[in-house]
Amino acid sequence: MRIGDIFSYAFSAIKLRKLRAGLTTLGVVIGIAAIVALLSITQGLQAAIAFQLQKGFATDTLIVSAGGGLGVGADSGFSLLVNDTQTINDIENVTASLAIIQRVGYLKCGGQTRRVTIVGVDFAAYKEIYSSTFLAEKGEIPSNPENDTVVVGKRVSDPWNNGTLFCNVGDAVEIVWTNTTARPLTNKTYEGSVAAVLQEVGGFSIGGPSDASIYIPTMQAQSFFGTEKCEMIIVKLKSDDKATIDSTAKTIREAFSNQVAVTSSTAVLNIISSVFSTIELFLAGIAAISLLVAGIGIMNIMIVSLMERTREIGILKALGMKNQQVLLIFLSEAAIIGLLGAAIGVGTGWGLAQAVVRIFSIGGGAGNIRQGSQAALANGITITPVLTPTVLLGAVAFGLAVSVIFGLYPAWRASKLKPVDALRYE
Repeated sequence: MRIGDIFSYAFSAIKLRKLRAGLTTLGVVIGIAAIVALLSITQGLQAAIAFQLQKGFATDTLIVSAGGGLGVGADSGFSLLVNDTQTINDIENVTASLAIIQRVGYLKCGGQTRRVTIVGVDFAAYKEIYSSTFLAEKGEIPSNPENDTVVVGKRVSDPWNNGTLFCNVGDAVEIVWTNTTARPLTNKTYEGSVAAVLQEVGGFSIGGPSDASIYIPTMQAQSFFGTEKCEMIIVKLKSDDKATIDSTAKTIREAFSNQVAVTSSTAVLNIISSVFSTIELFLAGIAAISLLVAGIGIMNIMIVSLMERTREIGILKALGMKNQQVLLIFLSEAAIIGLLGAAIGVGTGWGLAQAVVRIFSIGGGAGNIRQGSQAALANGITITPVLTPTVLLGAVAFGLAVSVIFGLYPAWRASKLKPVDALRYE
């Protein structure tokens, strides 16, 4: 009996029991659909976050902060100073560095007030390091700014994202900051003029441009906040290869007697990728449970089928069919159910992923297997479901494997039936 005949016979047996086979296939469909939907959304989210982080970070930069890490270091008593950039600039492989002074305050314009992050930076150096994100959508970012120059992020200018502007280029604004170290607490203010509105950055940022921040010259920040201390120093390197990053980071730590933490942008991205890989495995494991349940259903339906077809098997064996051929017929039935369920499950899962991102989307849009529809979340991240060949082929292979494995025992039992006993079975 040829392989083609075996599959043809198995397919005919399935068609004779359409309802039962359909319900069994449905179990495989649900399991595969869950796996594909969860993994495609997760991979889309990972790609979106990685893209936004790469925009907010520059892979050829290091972030130097006091003490144990970003925002940590007060306990050690060590603080970074604005002039520490001179020490860093003398280190090999460093092309530029700039200090960042950062406080939370308020921006007033036209009788309205918004809470913002006030960032003091050297505009020229900041543009050099973040050349792809510190760009003006309106106005112009001056290389030699006046003391009253203010550059605002996109969400500060257009906080509602509907064209209703809080402030625009040329507007007079007032910056208010509360000095919490003074007693009694005092509010410090100064008036400035908006020179530029940044292009939308989106996503996350550590040290890099942000849509919710405003930027003032470093000298003005030192005077306004009354400090020479800075929260962090951004260091631009000659290249972003691992050897350069590691050696430069070590040299910087040694230059400050290990009182600073040096964070690599690529290290942050790698950590996030690792976290998402773990999440993917966890979600795939949960979804696989439903597929295992479907496998038990396949075993059950095939055992029932075996009992119903005992006399049929006896006749086939009496006509000369070998045990191996009977085994292949039953395994073929399981394989067909697995392949059909996997194929339908992949399509269903992809459709579910598209539906989920549409539900949570702001704009949304049609797409295909490569691009998909998009979900723009509140924080500016746009999710595009990603169905990779690995997920596609893995889902089909998993569905087929589960079906065949759970169909193995009933197939083995069928192959071992003795013709005489089978023919006498009632």
